[in-house]
Amino acid sequence: MTPQVFFDAVTLGFEYSLLAVGVFITFRILDMADLTVDGSFGLGLACSAVLTVAGHPVLGLVVGAIAGACAGCATGLLITKAKINPLLAGIITMTGLYSVNIYVLGAPNVSLLGVTRVFDPIIEATGLPDDVVKMGLVVLIAAAAVAILACYFHTESGLAVRAVGDNEEMSRASSINTDAIKVGGLALGNGLVGLTGAILAQYQGFADLSSGTGMVMVGLASVIIGEVFGGHRSVTWGLACAVIGSVVYRLIIQFALAINLLDANALKLVSAVIVAVFMALPAVQKAMRDRSTRAAARNVMERLLAEDAEALVGAGQKEAANDR
Repeated sequence: MTPQVFFDAVTLGFEYSLLAVGVFITFRILDMADLTVDGSFGLGLACSAVLTVAGHPVLGLVVGAIAGACAGCATGLLITKAKINPLLAGIITMTGLYSVNIYVLGAPNVSLLGVTRVFDPIIEATGLPDDVVKMGLVVLIAAAAVAILACYFHTESGLAVRAVGDNEEMSRASSINTDAIKVGGLALGNGLVGLTGAILAQYQGFADLSSGTGMVMVGLASVIIGEVFGGHRSVTWGLACAVIGSVVYRLIIQFALAINLLDANALKLVSAVIVAVFMALPAVQKAMRDRSTRAAARNVMERLLAEDAEALVGAGQKEAANDR
């Protein structure tokens, strides 16, 4: 893997880090398997592309995040008001958003080549290379998002979100509006996913309707990898580990491509395998610990039995000597 390829993989990992953070919020903090991600990612990407072509790249990022948040609200309302299973609600919203994204984008794909993107004014002002500016901007956005969310989840509202994810019944008994918290949490998570799509459209220079396919798997892989390396300590640490997991995930994919272990058509398969392997690791580690504990207990028992047997033999020999 060349230094340039490594640099590009790290940059792309930071670019997708907000997706991982959004999935972390819904998957870990709210304890919901939200499948809206594929649709909200594509919606943010489409909104950003259309507004960038119209000459408003910064507005494209803002609207992309808001559009993703609206998608999360739609899923939240289906869950809380229509009483639909969270998995089904996410599928319904994701399916509907596919058509919405077609209408927003207006074509199967849109090119942003020759159009001013959010990176271009910074490149012109600083004279730095494109890759350095893109890397710096996505790292800055990811760091700011993690810092703001870390502060938020220690406020009263943020603690309420965490409480609903930990124990919904107890939260409801404590007069917390759990329905509003669920809708808000899903809006927050999918807003970050929409912002990821909005940044990606300008980062890669084009928007394609198929770009959102499999994003929930990418987000899950990043979260799981981050937890395997970082463990479960705190919400702030979990947010940071989601970012780290996104970078590591991209490096794993790039390493597999670099050694010709797979071709580009197998990326989704690799994502699924990575998620399965890293999700199975805790169970494997637990089984190994249990096996080690049982082996240690067996050794202690055998040693005690051997000592008891020696004591009995010694007592028998002593009695025999006394009888003589």
